[in-house]
Amino acid sequence: MSASIIHTQIITYSPAYTIVPTYECFNRCSYCNFRTEPGQSPWMSLSTAANIFQKLKRQNVCEILILSGEVHPHSPQRQHWLQRIYDLCVLALEMGFLPHTNVGPLNFAEMQKLKQVNVSMGLMLEQLTPKLLHTVHKHAPSKLPTLRLQQLQWAGELQIPFTTGLLLGIGETEDDCWETLEAIAQIHQDYGHIQEVILQPHSPGTQQSLNAPAFNPYKLPAIINQARQILPSDITIQIPPNLVRDSQWLMACVSSGARDFGGISPKDEVNPDYPHIQEQELREILQTAGWNLLPRLPVYPQLINGLSPELKTAVTNWRKLMSIPA
Repeated sequence: MSASIIHTQIITYSPAYTIVPTYECFNRCSYCNFRTEPGQSPWMSLSTAANIFQKLKRQNVCEILILSGEVHPHSPQRQHWLQRIYDLCVLALEMGFLPHTNVGPLNFAEMQKLKQVNVSMGLMLEQLTPKLLHTVHKHAPSKLPTLRLQQLQWAGELQIPFTTGLLLGIGETEDDCWETLEAIAQIHQDYGHIQEVILQPHSPGTQQSLNAPAFNPYKLPAIINQARQILPSDITIQIPPNLVRDSQWLMACVSSGARDFGGISPKDEVNPDYPHIQEQELREILQTAGWNLLPRLPVYPQLINGLSPELKTAVTNWRKLMSIPA
């Protein structure tokens, strides 16, 4: 069997755990099932995180996803919030994990600071069409398309391995999706730093205010197929398997070009009503169709050389532990 055929038979996932510094968020996206009002939930302490990390050492977890609600850019708490995120990343590294941060739009200096302690970072574009600013993003100032697109450009300038993606079923058209994917492709062609694009179907939860149906998962294979045509071949398409519960249709998504299942952890913080399908069940679903499920790091191989020497050493150690070829 040729190497190219072997490659197409592999689906990857990240053995991950999500840490939430705070659920507080100044945005009020109508589909959100994550946020709390500012001042209504405690911030995670470093000691609490250290206790969690200590337990995770025995659970084959590699990635620590730092996922946070957004503090307003002009809030007096902003600097404290960023420092807490930075300190959590440092702690994760010191305890042997690889941090990946996704905390909303940052300014250039903030991204530059977090680059020092993250092997990769991320931000969902969701959709670039401005019409959503009058509907689901009406009370979400940081969802300005130009602001979020700028994050991808700055990440490229800073050579940060980056993950982005689309949220499907929030009022966009298919043409809106293609426009967003084409913008991602263009920025990647300029900088070569985008490692994966998530295609996430809107899945209604118990906390949201939006009265809209779920994105039809049976439409997802066609979206994936078109995304594969638009995106450069070195960008991996990721789908969340807990939002595509039909195993046959999950395999249809794989057949259309999805090659990664993202972080598999005890809880999906963004979609808490949809528990993650755990590794063994996913492995069994894939094996019936002749596919293999393999763990990966939160930084893709082609982007490792751009990391600092310290981060590169941490990644190299994990590559050895997980028997990933050099």
